[in-house]
Amino acid sequence: MPNLPPFPSPARRSVLRGSLAASAALALPAVGAAAPAFALSGRPRAEWGVQVGDVTSSSALVWVRSDRPSRMIVETSATESFRRARTWHGPLLGPGTDFTGTTPLYGLPPGEQVHYRVVLADPHDPRRTGKPVYGTFRTAPALRRDGVRFLWSGDIAGQGWGINPDIGGYVVYDEMRRLDPDFFLCSGDNIYADGVIEPSVTLPDGRVWRNVTTEEKAKVAETLAEYRGNFRYNLLDHNLRAFNAQVPSIVQWDDHEVRNNWYPGQILDDARYTEKNVDVLAARSMRAFREYFPVSTLHSRSGDGRVHRVVRHGPLLDVFVLDMRSFRNANSPGRQPDDTTGILGAEQLRWLKNELSRSRAVWKVIAADMPLGLVVTDGATDFEAVAQGDPGKPLGRELQIAELLRFIKHRRITGTVWLTADVHYTSAQHYAPERAAFKDFAPFWEFVSGPLAAGQFQANDLDATFGPDRVFVRAPDRANVSPMEAPQYFGEVDIDGGSGELTVRLRAQGGSVLFTKVLQPGRVGQ
Repeated sequence: MPNLPPFPSPARRSVLRGSLAASAALALPAVGAAAPAFALSGRPRAEWGVQVGDVTSSSALVWVRSDRPSRMIVETSATESFRRARTWHGPLLGPGTDFTGTTPLYGLPPGEQVHYRVVLADPHDPRRTGKPVYGTFRTAPALRRDGVRFLWSGDIAGQGWGINPDIGGYVVYDEMRRLDPDFFLCSGDNIYADGVIEPSVTLPDGRVWRNVTTEEKAKVAETLAEYRGNFRYNLLDHNLRAFNAQVPSIVQWDDHEVRNNWYPGQILDDARYTEKNVDVLAARSMRAFREYFPVSTLHSRSGDGRVHRVVRHGPLLDVFVLDMRSFRNANSPGRQPDDTTGILGAEQLRWLKNELSRSRAVWKVIAADMPLGLVVTDGATDFEAVAQGDPGKPLGRELQIAELLRFIKHRRITGTVWLTADVHYTSAQHYAPERAAFKDFAPFWEFVSGPLAAGQFQANDLDATFGPDRVFVRAPDRANVSPMEAPQYFGEVDIDGGSGELTVRLRAQGGSVLFTKVLQPGRVGQ
């Protein structure tokens, strides 16, 4: 592919030889299978690969899925030879977690490459172990001079565009892996639980798109087993499994993990669903989400089972992961003059203010699963995101965002940048008080990327309440353009260790950089 850097250094590449080469050649893991059978011969197998999440300068969380009951064992080393390896005894994997499990790693050296392998052992005979699955990751640096570089995007297997073997599956993950980032931020819509994957789809030009299909993707997800099957679906792709073995993740969720445009307390009027209570569906999805992603706050006693969290990535960067789905009020016309719940909920807003005040990082990335000034509708009269198309003073959910922006300005919190996905195109918006109806805030940037493996859509209208100026946009002129017709999008953030400058690049699949913006450190607004 053009404009891509070479593969990682030989040391890094060779440690992945087993997992990456095997992933490329391996037949798809049991397509459509629900829980593994108990009466299996041989040794435990980890066909679904490995993942690492929420890496800091001293810690990480390793994930795996077994094909049967087994004990998870992780070995880490500073070298690919695994001399002087450290052993971490993980949990027993069984049907209660769909045979998935995570093992926390602590006391890791900062700014270093960590090689790891996961071994699954027979719980009744620890000498019977499966073939190790290898991976690697970099811990966050302790020193500012080392710099940080990461990617972000979202929206995977949406609108019926699933894993297409004719085009090599999710090839954008192979392109992102070759860029060798420190981590990947997935801004939500990791699955489309409400999206059916048909065996084939005929495109407007007559070509036929073919999908890998599974039983769980043949209908909307309602049961726990169906939600689990949706999270497994993407792991059928060898590009994604290879990416996970090399690039750690920071994952958040949005609506399609449950159902399009959902909010707490919603009762569905949708004939496809026999379970109409969205809170029941959301609880099932959250359980599967927790099982299939290494999210620190979902796997620790102190995390209280929440998605919103701060992932500290050295002195240059704190990532504030928001949950704009679980605590919101009902979608509405959004014209309320008083709204304390908003899109974050009062408690999450207090948490965010407190953590932003405590942060000493040069850059504070606010990872939002929805955009601020883009008008996202829900039906004829209601709105799904923050903006509601009224360019005047803040109303509805805008009141909560206005309170947050005012707080950032008056506390002189520097280096805030908003990243999001959700709308299935890529763009850059600059927000400034001189263009806004609400003026008590400092200027800031919001960058949008995605989708990774879904349909593309036309650009949304802007709401002038916070004065957005769309400096760049790349979007199609019709709805649901397939990945075979247009490139997928992801963003790159590169923070220089010397100058502290933060560079954002909006990228298109195929290696091209569509837009670049360089931001200077230490400013309240720019």
